[in-house]
Amino acid sequence: MHIIVGLGNPGKRYENTRHNVGFIAIDQLAERLCIKVNKIKHKALIGEGFIDREKIILVKPQTYMNLSGESVREIVDYYKINMENLVVIYDDIDIEMGTVRIRKKGSAGTHNGMRSVIRLLGKDSFPRVRIGIGKSDVIPLTDFVIGGFTKGEKEPMEKAVLRCVDGVISIVEDGIDLAMNRYNMKK
Repeated sequence: MHIIVGLGNPGKRYENTRHNVGFIAIDQLAERLCIKVNKIKHKALIGEGFIDREKIILVKPQTYMNLSGESVREIVDYYKINMENLVVIYDDIDIEMGTVRIRKKGSAGTHNGMRSVIRLLGKDSFPRVRIGIGKSDVIPLTDFVIGGFTKGEKEPMEKAVLRCVDGVISIVEDGIDLAMNRYNMKK
């Protein structure tokens, strides 16, 4: 079994914002796999399904970004999964807009949602998929990440989300190493 978590903020106000690309990716994955992510459990919206014969649980924490670890910790404890079967998808300002990076483990970097997940799990040894949203030299960081995509950002972001979805499916089907080799290449 794999648990796939997309980080974001709940509510209409944050839909389709840069900080919600984790939720957007979960929605795309759910659509591709015909999974409804609509059960409320463990402070999250959850949906269950399969990739090939592997059971997966799609998760959108409803705790707001900076408390995401509360939900993820409850889910990991409940399902008693190994850390290598947890995949977390989130936005990253330190990666160029539209770029996807898959890693086996690592720090939270500048991301408060990941910081919460790592702190409450007590480890950082789980796969993650980072979707680059870039950053602005003009707009304050908080306003930038909770802002919507510009016209010029929409197409590269849609492509990045689809690449992320393909990468997550590859992690489950082929393993993290092959997924990293395949999806970390520059396009």
